[in-house]
Amino acid sequence: MIDVALSFQRAGAPAEEAIHRACLMRFRPILMTSLAALMGTLPIALGSGASAELRQPLGVAVVGGLLVSQPLTLFVTPVIYLYTEKLAEGIKRLLDARSRHPGDAVIHG
Repeated sequence: MIDVALSFQRAGAPAEEAIHRACLMRFRPILMTSLAALMGTLPIALGSGASAELRQPLGVAVVGGLLVSQPLTLFVTPVIYLYTEKLAEGIKRLLDARSRHPGDAVIHG
């Protein structure tokens, strides 16, 4: 998702539009991959039969991880992306302002 957003930004889109378009483009592939993994793991998590009690905790852990990672990927990642982009813009503006006015810096020593 981030890679797609960066490519949109390189093409000239602002950060908000880039991550929005990337989320729309990557939503279905991310969801389908997670659902396929979830469906493949459910038989282990719900399994019965010989030695199922040994594999069931692993299946439950994987299912739980998939269920938690889905909201993190789809909601938290774009928010973090926007915050880091805004932080990078602020730092760039600060450095540009300092480079334009190097005589304003006061050095004590």
